[in-house]
Amino acid sequence: MDAATLTYDTLRFGEFEDFPETSEPVWILGKEYNALTEKDEILSDVTSRLWFTYRKNFPPIGGTGPTSDTGWGCMLRCGQMILGEALMCRHLGRDWRWVRGQKQREEYVSILNAFIDKKDSYYSIHQIAQMGVGEGKPIGQWYGPNTVAQVLKKLAVFDTWSRLVVHVAMDNTVVIEEIKRLCMPWLDAAGACAEPEGVGELNGCLEGACALAEEEMALWKPLVLLIPLRLGLSDINEAYIETLKQCFMLPQSLGVIGGKPNSAHYFIGYVGEELIYLDPHTTQPAVEPCEDGQVNDETYHCLHPPCRMHICELDPSIAVGFFCRTEDEFDDWCMRIRRLSCNRGGLPMFELVDSQPSHFVSVDALNLTPDFSDSDRLERFFDSEDEEFEILSL
Repeated sequence: MDAATLTYDTLRFGEFEDFPETSEPVWILGKEYNALTEKDEILSDVTSRLWFTYRKNFPPIGGTGPTSDTGWGCMLRCGQMILGEALMCRHLGRDWRWVRGQKQREEYVSILNAFIDKKDSYYSIHQIAQMGVGEGKPIGQWYGPNTVAQVLKKLAVFDTWSRLVVHVAMDNTVVIEEIKRLCMPWLDAAGACAEPEGVGELNGCLEGACALAEEEMALWKPLVLLIPLRLGLSDINEAYIETLKQCFMLPQSLGVIGGKPNSAHYFIGYVGEELIYLDPHTTQPAVEPCEDGQVNDETYHCLHPPCRMHICELDPSIAVGFFCRTEDEFDDWCMRIRRLSCNRGGLPMFELVDSQPSHFVSVDALNLTPDFSDSDRLERFFDSEDEEFEILSL
């Protein structure tokens, strides 16, 4: 049976390798476990992550499009999982645990409804697929990690409940000044208030730049930082492996999405030389919420031991994710990243700088969307197939 079209029942009752008995530490999204004494805690943590897989028999995308994403939606589902983890941290906290059959908190139900396979859910397969058209991706075409990151950034703008800032750091560079401006918009407003009379006018609004909505005056908008990376040509460069492992140890970790067509996964941790991941390549029936908004959520959690793969098998095209609820958490993340860059055990995967280099043009700062030529160029670099690269001899 094709692994991409396994049914839920087949998967649920199939044979799965149990978690290894090892003395090496197990890291799951910033949490450290002992596999010999904390196996139940490990499985509880993994099961509590949202598991988004292929679905079938949902309303047609765009009214006349596909009713299943089997075979093309795996990276879209991985994008849902990494953003779902951010929403869980945002509204429930990293230590929240899902208990099967237990009445769930209202916040959890609201998060799950944001991903239900219908057109009016914030982060549904419908919204992601249709927003992807603006990134040059027809509905039904496979996405790479960069494309799904760009689409999630656009969709998050409409989620007024979560009020996330989704920032996609391009060119392997994270600019601290840029992120703080995005997460603390009141800084720009405060500067506008100091302007001479009339200069602070916003879009013809005579009330001036300081007349911001209350929610805009929050000290920090929670940050989802996504960093698309290419860690090699056809295979991952082993010089990055230790640095990649370190990312799963950071308390701000959202994990990693990556893979090539028909083989995308959501990586949530590692043990030894193996990555731990959730696999979206399982086709399950679409779920319809009840009239009261409650959702039959059992199929949104992985009830078997998680999958594992050797880290050298990872496709080099990935996106790394982090979540910072507060400015202090972001400052702590910056400190840890700088400490990692001084570690001789691995090669830095990206650069952290205080201010924007002079040769950069910020899409966020200009409030523009890259045109198709830019999107195509970025896609070729981050999401391209192996055969598009040619090694030249000098």
